[in-house]
Amino acid sequence: MLSPTATEMIRATLPAVGAAIEDITTLFYRKMFAAHPELERDLFNRGNQKQGGQQKALAGAIAAFAALQLEPDQARVDLILSRIANKHASLGIEPAQYAIVHTHLFEAIVEVLGDAVTPEVAAAWDEVYWLMAQTLISMEAGLYQAAGVAVGDVWRQVRVRDRRHESADTVSFVLTSADGAPLPSFAPGQYLSVGVHLPDGARQIRQYSLSSAPSRDDWRITVKRVDARILAGGSVIPAGEVSNFLFHNVFEGDMLNVTTPFGDLVLQDDDAPLLLVSAGIGCTPMMGMLSHLAETDDSRPITVLHADRSPSNHAHRAELTELVERLPFAVMHRWYEDLGVRRPEGSLREGRADLGEITIAPGTRAYLCGPLPFMLGMREALLAKDVAPENIHYEVFGPDSWAAAPA
Repeated sequence: MLSPTATEMIRATLPAVGAAIEDITTLFYRKMFAAHPELERDLFNRGNQKQGGQQKALAGAIAAFAALQLEPDQARVDLILSRIANKHASLGIEPAQYAIVHTHLFEAIVEVLGDAVTPEVAAAWDEVYWLMAQTLISMEAGLYQAAGVAVGDVWRQVRVRDRRHESADTVSFVLTSADGAPLPSFAPGQYLSVGVHLPDGARQIRQYSLSSAPSRDDWRITVKRVDARILAGGSVIPAGEVSNFLFHNVFEGDMLNVTTPFGDLVLQDDDAPLLLVSAGIGCTPMMGMLSHLAETDDSRPITVLHADRSPSNHAHRAELTELVERLPFAVMHRWYEDLGVRRPEGSLREGRADLGEITIAPGTRAYLCGPLPFMLGMREALLAKDVAPENIHYEVFGPDSWAAAPA
């Protein structure tokens, strides 16, 4: 909890700092990478840096955390920090790295805000930063302990046992232990990080959902090749560095550096009706959940919704159908923007996903994964159908700007 003095100073300065926070975080990353180029090369996602997504996510998290010290809402604090802590644990972040962030973040604050940063203002925001940092450090220590690893010691080598195309631009990799020892278990919906050394010498890291049921014998991840795209207005979304490297270069027998699984999009241990909603490659955590549900003969009502560009683009299409058929009270609805020669029939629809005609059972827990605009639209539709906000769970592939957005 902030001191009374810091609380009042944050209340007075939050509008000014909030208005400048994106400029501050952009300058912060530039300063930190100039002082520590190895962090940009070997730890941070260069693609997200180029697009500005990471800067916006950090800005939103800091501003939201500060605002929540003025009007406490522990559930939102937990939501914001849990997702950050799990991502940090999956990268092997250690407490000493928070001091590096502090140095360059406060240099950026002073440079952007100038004389407005009096000693009293600096002390109040310093208190906010270290409250947030110490909370994250504590949460991350708990995650490391639960995973049975020392702080930051999350990396291991695994062998690719199998590689399989799931669609024209997606492949799955089945990973096994390099030494024959059992792999750490995981909860359905979690992810692991994969680190690869690229041709330019950089070690880049990406997270991939585990797309199979929990097992100590093997893990499966599914990777989508991502081509560069030019958006309206001329901005460019860069090609996926790690995903494309894996797609083109990794085959059976190869070794990969991966981490212990983490992530907070996990099935709750209850019998609530389930709604699993995905779009595109967002199907992967849902495949892990459905595989687990099928293996445990789950008998609760389960509704599965998936949206994709076309049946040929739909990764795990046939497997999804097989899993739903194994569950006695599961139903599936699919939307494709282009059905080709097929005609809409039954649960197969053309166009974009629409919850209008979908019945949502009382007490349903909803799990969402896909592009952020898709998930935000689904969330609005679920709220309109009286699904409780705390029962809507999600996973973002990339910087998370949802958690820190206004409620």
